[in-house]
Amino acid sequence: MSESASQHKSGAPKKIGYAVIVSSSSRYQKLKAREPVTDPSGDLIVELIKSAGHNVVSREILPDDRVLLGKYVGKAIGSEDVDAIIVCGGTGVSLTDVTIETLRPLMIKTLPGFGELFRKLSYDEIGSAAIMTRALAGVTDHGKALFCIPGSPQAVKLVLTKLILPETGHIIKHARES
Repeated sequence: MSESASQHKSGAPKKIGYAVIVSSSSRYQKLKAREPVTDPSGDLIVELIKSAGHNVVSREILPDDRVLLGKYVGKAIGSEDVDAIIVCGGTGVSLTDVTIETLRPLMIKTLPGFGELFRKLSYDEIGSAAIMTRALAGVTDHGKALFCIPGSPQAVKLVLTKLILPETGHIIKHARES
């Protein structure tokens, strides 16, 4: 890491509060029916956040629904305890995948390098299927970092360990500067 990057990161928050939202209609329907629900990607996100010494402020499973997704992300943005929001799932190319389109308007600035670098890292692992990877990151007008990531556990591990956990504090620091 360059000296300049080290200096920038030195003033970043060390302990971050995360809201975790998994967008999955099938899991949501099981949850509503009070059936057993497994959520390997959500479990992995929580495990990685906690292992890095951060807090999980909230965790939700929601359907692929624009209204509910917007409502819950808006609530997280307004929470004083939340510094960053991770929305996992709903980033594919089917008509029901609405995460990117729903949340992009909540960002005052996007970070194009996030998706670009994630696709490059994904390509190194899975090959040409990475072209279907839709990932988005940005900041809100409340100085919060917002990440939209694919729902596979392999993608979750890659993006959290290589991009989100190493850079969230740095992003938040700059998003909150006046």
